Amino acid sequence: MADKVRWGILGAAKIGLKKVIPAMQRGKWSEIAAIASRDSSKAQSAAKELKIPKAYGSYEELLADPSIEAIYNPLPNNLHVPWSVKTLEAGKHVLCEKPLGMNAAEVHTLIAARDRAGKKAGEAFMVKTHPQWLRAIELVRSGKIGKVRGVSVCFSYNNRDAANIRNIPEAGGGALYDIGCYSIFAARQIFGEEPLRVASLIERDPDFNTDRLTSALLEFPSGHATFICSTQFVPYQRVQILGTSGRIEIEIPFNAPVDQPCRIFIDDGRDVFGGGIVTETIPTCDQYEIQGDAFSRAIRENTEVPVTLETALGNMAVIEAVFRSAESGRWEKPLS
Repeated sequence: MADKVRWGILGAAKIGLKKVIPAMQRGKWSEIAAIASRDSSKAQSAAKELKIPKAYGSYEELLADPSIEAIYNPLPNNLHVPWSVKTLEAGKHVLCEKPLGMNAAEVHTLIAARDRAGKKAGEAFMVKTHPQWLRAIELVRSGKIGKVRGVSVCFSYNNRDAANIRNIPEAGGGALYDIGCYSIFAARQIFGEEPLRVASLIERDPDFNTDRLTSALLEFPSGHATFICSTQFVPYQRVQILGTSGRIEIEIPFNAPVDQPCRIFIDDGRDVFGGGIVTETIPTCDQYEIQGDAFSRAIRENTEVPVTLETALGNMAVIEAVFRSAESGRWEKPLS
């Protein structure tokens, strides 16, 4: 049996309570040993519901617990770097939700803190280790669809709740931070390159001032990627990978279901009616369980974490360039 890493959870965020914690509790390498909230009753309620041994009424108490080895940070975006830095300074490893920070300068701060502490730190892009993405990248690298020249990503949902953190600009709300980051990450993974420049359009919500509709074009050395993301569209997500001799479509690329298999469609392009499509089915799994175990195993075996801070820095630089381009009306270069 694996020597499980003892994890603490910062905050009672919905993604943690509903998805990440239950998944990590099923893991072979991860043990959820404590949870903290600035509201003690919330921490105690979550601990009781999820059978977590310890509940703390402050983040500081959790970080002071010597039995906790690693922290999962699903706090609002503007608190990602500050509390991840404090985690490292407390001598603990940290897995922080995406996007890692509000800008590239923040990520540089976190990298410096990681290097000083000598601990593991990474971004929680759970798609990196999901089997459907491993398979898609394997197919791309094998030349199955020829040379990849285009990537097209769509990701959207509909939420106009003023109290929701995604609609509060000061907390890092908006479509680009929340879901556009996935589109950028996906394109960078597929091409295996960094974009040279980006051009974008942003439409802001008149009440919240968050970007409710963001579209971008990314120029890579090998081709182009486009994405459209929105917090006020019909819920939808899809990734198309377009090569010189074929196409790969990832059906549910980001919110992969935990109760049914995923599907990848591989099209040899013989006709536009799907006559050349072969469907590959990826067995049912939980990407948060896989992510937690991969990070815990990196701690135990002293290997690299799935998504490094350097990778996160590249994503943050592109996000900043997308924001700049929407303001300037010009192509902008990512500056990491």
